[in-house]
Amino acid sequence: MSTKILLATSLLALLSFGSLAQQQPAAQTLPIPRNLQATYAKGTRSPDGQPGPNYWQNAADYVINISFDPATRRVAGTVDISYRNNSPDSLRQLLFKLYPNLYQKGAARASSIRPEDVSEGVQIEQMSINGQEVNVRGLRADATNLPVGLTQALGPKQTARVALRYSYVLNQTSHMRTGEIEPGADFVAYFFPRIAVYDDIDGWNRHPYNGQQEFYNDFCNFQVNITVPRHFVVWATGDLLNAEQVLTKKYVKRLRDAEKKDAVVNVIETADLQRRDITADQAQNTWRFAAQNVIDFAFATADHYVWQSTSLVVDPKTKRRTRVDAVYNTKHKDYEEVVLFARKTVEAMSYTFPRWPFPYPHITVFDGLDQMEYPMMVNDNPVHSREDAITLTDHEVFHTMFPFYLGTNETKYGWMDEGWATMGEWIISKIIDPKLDDDYGVQPYAQNAATEVDVPITTLSTQQTGTAFFLNSYPKPALGYLYVQDLLGDELFTKALHHYIQTWQGKHPMPYDFFNAMNAGAGRNLNWFWQRWFFDGGYPDLAIQRVTKQGSGYEVLVQAKGSKPVPVDLTITFADNTTQQIHRSIAVWESGATSVTVPVPTDKAVKQVKLGSTWVPDSYPQDNVWTGK
Repeated sequence: MSTKILLATSLLALLSFGSLAQQQPAAQTLPIPRNLQATYAKGTRSPDGQPGPNYWQNAADYVINISFDPATRRVAGTVDISYRNNSPDSLRQLLFKLYPNLYQKGAARASSIRPEDVSEGVQIEQMSINGQEVNVRGLRADATNLPVGLTQALGPKQTARVALRYSYVLNQTSHMRTGEIEPGADFVAYFFPRIAVYDDIDGWNRHPYNGQQEFYNDFCNFQVNITVPRHFVVWATGDLLNAEQVLTKKYVKRLRDAEKKDAVVNVIETADLQRRDITADQAQNTWRFAAQNVIDFAFATADHYVWQSTSLVVDPKTKRRTRVDAVYNTKHKDYEEVVLFARKTVEAMSYTFPRWPFPYPHITVFDGLDQMEYPMMVNDNPVHSREDAITLTDHEVFHTMFPFYLGTNETKYGWMDEGWATMGEWIISKIIDPKLDDDYGVQPYAQNAATEVDVPITTLSTQQTGTAFFLNSYPKPALGYLYVQDLLGDELFTKALHHYIQTWQGKHPMPYDFFNAMNAGAGRNLNWFWQRWFFDGGYPDLAIQRVTKQGSGYEVLVQAKGSKPVPVDLTITFADNTTQQIHRSIAVWESGATSVTVPVPTDKAVKQVKLGSTWVPDSYPQDNVWTGK
């Protein structure tokens, strides 16, 4: 946040850290903006990281029937919504999100689009609320926001039933997370009018979508029926309910086999595409999907993509399996291993990090034109190297946990999901290929730290662009999470992270819910680090101040010239050219020390001492090497 309002510690906050305070009487507290502090007073959230006794969130059931014509790119259909007002407020309007209006003439956009993609936006052709017709000609959308007044307020615990008919034309070029990929292949996201989040912090989520910041949606249930021409296969969020009606028997059998096998099954291969016997022999086929308790729904369709599929047990207790799909144009050779990379990611997420059973029944990585995640779906462009294919695949699949399993507000707090996906990428890429040294964003942070473009991580994402937005969404929070894992050790860190996940799964955590839940889960007050890494300015800079001979060994004095706490990694090279690695976690800086002495017990002569490692940025690395005389 660009402006931090420092408030006196409340009695509630003191009580929440009572047990910690016994161990650490002067336990540090974090600065809380007034509007977020107000959630404690309302009882919707608690300083111990738990939802408060008055926590609530709204939800809805969507029944969507659409037809999509790949030739004209026209999306048209109906949406029926049962929207439950669980808030204590009477709502005098419903706010709808019309994300395709990013392409509407006159809409504010973070980047330009091609003239042929400028459209009239979403056309609401009919709408009724609780059976009462709405004058759609009188509706005025403000780009991606459409407020609709209610003739009778929607009271607490009441349900509004909305029925609407709409249409729009999917963008052909200017691909921003959605659109035509090539003739006969489309990734269709944000394709239906939806009711915006109304929460205990901001009320209605009125932030318009401009193509940069990502999304904030409620957890909802979806029944979606998608009608496309014959030969087009559909992949989507949710379970396919009528495979036997839209696929011919051979392909249904292959799909069912894939759902039971660890091996990769070619559900659709090149020869099948040439035979064109894949879908039911009808001019149009309707594909029916259902998804429960998810924050979004997207689909993709193609008439010339191959489909590889495999599955694995993600929960050893229940033997539950997740199916993993890769769907692509065979001219993109980088996609040939993507199903394996995605499978390995799901396995690593379930058993290594975050060591939580993959929460959804399937995940499809689709050959598209972006690098974007959706519940159970990924839209990934082709890339030039195997390394890029690994890091892109595991990053996007990792988003399954953040923001989809925990419904964070990506629009305001991009670091609460992108930072985790970046850390997951660093860890899982090494599992997929141990030779891969992925340092995504570390050097850009070292170079830009404490310059004009560098602002605190907790600055709202809506207030950032360019380099600042990148640094604060991706490498900076990822490094912060990584250092806390190193500080606590894998077991305690996993315990703390699981506490956060378990507490906020299916809900909308704000930043302080995360910080406080991690503190509670770890049984330690980590605010000294949260403050310095997430709230404060500064830059990382360690230096070797001196190396001295001490008895049977050496001592290395490492100075923290910068204010950002980072681990100390030393590579000691001896006269016989053997080496030794010495590591100290950020714990050495918890007391506020500005230097640390690292002993090097040895009976060998030291030739060189080098400071630093892959995931430790240093803005001034010139003083990181000592050479013996």
